[in-house]
Amino acid sequence: MFHPVSAFIGLRYLRGRSGDKFSRFVSYMSTAGITIGVMSLVTVLSVMNGFEAQLKGRILGVLPQAIVSHQDGKTPRSEDAPDFVKQMSTAALPEPIIQTEAVVQSSSQLSAGLMIGIEPSASDPIGQHLIAGRLSTLESGKYQIVLGHTLAHSMGVNLGDKVRLMVTSASQFTPLGRIPSQRMFTVAAIYNTGSDVDGQLMLTHIDDAARLLRMKNNTMTGWRLFFEDPFVVSDYSSQPLPDGWKWQDWRDQRGELFQAVRMEKNMMGLMLGLIIGVAAFNIISALIMVVMEKQAEVAILKTQGMSDRQVLAIFMVQGASSGILGALIGGALGVLLASNLNTLLESAGVALFSVGGALPVSINPVQIVVVVVLAIALSLVATLFPSYRASSVKPAEALRYE
Repeated sequence: MFHPVSAFIGLRYLRGRSGDKFSRFVSYMSTAGITIGVMSLVTVLSVMNGFEAQLKGRILGVLPQAIVSHQDGKTPRSEDAPDFVKQMSTAALPEPIIQTEAVVQSSSQLSAGLMIGIEPSASDPIGQHLIAGRLSTLESGKYQIVLGHTLAHSMGVNLGDKVRLMVTSASQFTPLGRIPSQRMFTVAAIYNTGSDVDGQLMLTHIDDAARLLRMKNNTMTGWRLFFEDPFVVSDYSSQPLPDGWKWQDWRDQRGELFQAVRMEKNMMGLMLGLIIGVAAFNIISALIMVVMEKQAEVAILKTQGMSDRQVLAIFMVQGASSGILGALIGGALGVLLASNLNTLLESAGVALFSVGGALPVSINPVQIVVVVVLAIALSLVATLFPSYRASSVKPAEALRYE
């Protein structure tokens, strides 16, 4: 279809003549529109990818990504996890965990949060975020706790201070009424992830958590699973489990947050995609004007033996060239802008964060290729109608008054 002669003539029409200034202007504007649209879309998607990756690292890297447990929430504790649990945990071996909601109290403040009991290890994700103390100091029977920076600051406590931990799910009856299970804990470490998890998550040794919850010996909540990508939990959650077992994952605590981030990214992509769509439809108007101007030339080409398909190819080459140039240049400029976005903002004196920091940027090559290819495809679609009109020109009618 795209005969070399058709490509040659189409590219020649793209440059235009001195008398075709208005059609060339419209063509250049459509190319510029596609360039700006693709550049903006690549930049925004890179920033949104960075925010999503940052949230995954700071929040889902600390919170239990998934827990497999018995239906009653009391799973027998053993040295090794069942085989089906090991097969699910792809990033690391499953670990025993106790998880419950708890209330923490200091001499000046009262707050609620999520308490998890773990077996301290050097590979635990929380270890990468510690700013004071060590995770190895959590020992069974010492009743020590790890708090987030935000929670410790609001409670007015530091390393070595005492806090009271209360669990309502293990309350007991006394002559004074029902009283929650409680115990004094010593702050052994403080972590900082830079997210709202710092004000909610508390960690202690699994044995101390079991005693606080009044669990029987060798009993826990379930097995904690680890994944390279926390978003795969949606696939695993649909898999059938053996009778008596249940699945729970991070979506119970943070599912709405990531859904909001994903929806925002999709809406930004849709709005910027409309810019590309408007620019692509400018190609239609530019080509229609060119077709009207070139009717006589098209008629002459047909009388010299050029087929309808070759004429169709001429104007498709002319219109698609604007889209291809705009998409490729826009993709390259988008990558360049995203890579140097923080440097440009800093040189312009724009401070997006009151206490320093930078925009997280994550450039996804596959995503960029998809954006560029879709922009080119949209440009090709926009050329179909004007090109078909050009191929339908009747030589006798076009040359009647020439």
